[in-house]
Amino acid sequence: MAAPSCASSTLARLYKPLASLKPAFRISADSSIPKVQFVARRREAVSVQQLQRPLLEYLSLPASQYSVLDAQRIERVDERTFRCYVYKFKFFAFEVCPVLLVRVEELADGSCIELLSCKLEGSPIVVAQNDKFAASMVNRIFCSSNESNSLLKNLTSDTVIEVCIEVPFALRAIPVRAIESAGAQVLEQILKIMLPRFMAQLVKDYQAWASGDTSRKPLGTGQI
Repeated sequence: MAAPSCASSTLARLYKPLASLKPAFRISADSSIPKVQFVARRREAVSVQQLQRPLLEYLSLPASQYSVLDAQRIERVDERTFRCYVYKFKFFAFEVCPVLLVRVEELADGSCIELLSCKLEGSPIVVAQNDKFAASMVNRIFCSSNESNSLLKNLTSDTVIEVCIEVPFALRAIPVRAIESAGAQVLEQILKIMLPRFMAQLVKDYQAWASGDTSRKPLGTGQI
């Protein structure tokens, strides 16, 4: 689904240059259908030892030279576009497995990963929501100087996710605030698990590249 307009205000404040990339929100405008919004943000930072080739040079590589990091969960679609398979999780009694299509934009001090679309797999009621929700995500990756050690760089990933969805009939007896709280907790848990793993893979890939390994072979195994 397309990125929602209800998400664009937060994303515009955080990543103003990217706000114009957000398509229109296409969920039904019928006010009789209850809708909920989930929001989560997380920043993950690690210190990285500078090797023979600097971290900033690694982050400045064109997207066409990126490793997919984990071939079990990430597929390259074209030079800038990747398909990502998020791990399965439970939302209330239903199994959800999001499949994300993302685009990478190179920036002066790193890159930005933006969600283009999201498809839901899992329980039948979850699959039925594919025409009834919208999601938006931006993951800004950048490096900065470490003030206490010139041989280290700080590598940071700053991610914000917003989801707007029509409440399925099976959940309409549950208060909207309870659904929104549960949805936000799920998004926060996903970021809490996925971002450290992503950063660890990124550091390993930088170390391989900086040591002269040009194979760009994925180092991940698909395990959480």
